[in-house]
Amino acid sequence: MADQELMLEVLENRARRREDRRAFVQSFGAYAAAGVGIAAAAFGSKAFAQAVVTDADILNFALNLEYLEAQFYSFAVNGTGLPNSSLTGTGTQGAVTGGRQVAFTDPVVAQYAREIAQDEIAHVNFLRTALGSAAIAQPAIDIGTAPAGAFSSAARAAGLVGEGQSFDPYANDENFLLGAFIFEDVGVTAYRGAAPLLANKTFLEASAGLLAVEAYHAAIIRTTLFRKGIQTPALIQATEAISNARDTLDNPIDDDQGIAPIGDQSNIVPVDQNGLVFARTTGDVLNIAYLNAGSVQAGGFFPAGVNGAIRVSSAG
Repeated sequence: MADQELMLEVLENRARRREDRRAFVQSFGAYAAAGVGIAAAAFGSKAFAQAVVTDADILNFALNLEYLEAQFYSFAVNGTGLPNSSLTGTGTQGAVTGGRQVAFTDPVVAQYAREIAQDEIAHVNFLRTALGSAAIAQPAIDIGTAPAGAFSSAARAAGLVGEGQSFDPYANDENFLLGAFIFEDVGVTAYRGAAPLLANKTFLEASAGLLAVEAYHAAIIRTTLFRKGIQTPALIQATEAISNARDTLDNPIDDDQGIAPIGDQSNIVPVDQNGLVFARTTGDVLNIAYLNAGSVQAGGFFPAGVNGAIRVSSAG
């Protein structure tokens, strides 16, 4: 529990709230020509242009994220990662750094973790089947706990741990939930952003199904953290700190949200003033995954970069 106690102590001093985090997100437009999806997404006053990509490119981008989530949950629940038969494909196949089983003490959290792990593994296999020979291999993934590793770097950016200290998402139930919180909201906004880029209706339908499941997962994590946060308020403040860090990384718009109550109501579902979830471009997503706000091709949870045609993060 040492990591958690340190994290809570730091958060008591660093916790902060933003008054209004529900920025209006303009809708995306989608265009198709000769089987190729072309889209330009406008976020507030700043436009991010998505280069011409195919549906397979978009699904492979999603597969990179599903590899990351599936490996994290698989190790947390089972103590082992995915079989090699689920990791092969085009591009350079990489190994997983870190990851271990969580000794859950809350039986409800343990059951949630097992369910989510099963879903994420199924997502990997589903996308690989849908893509067939075009499926990318798993890239190198960092889900370890070293001070210089991805989880610790993400926690440090959020102010949860200090310089040279590590954050261990496998140490206890609460740390596991915070580790999951880093991923889940990003996955939802990534699928929301990818939806209008897909030209094939079959792929769009599949993407909608994946988005719905990721949203359920995010709601589970957010609700559980909120419930535990009633007794341990610093947990709620931790989600605000992580949210602030994601907002700093992805783009200039302040639309990410933690779970701190808004007035007299909870904030389990992070929506805008129209009750809609906001979207992230692929570049925004990679800014968070690479833990770098600049235009780069590797870092953070993907130390050698992702596989596929969409590899570069956006310049914040």
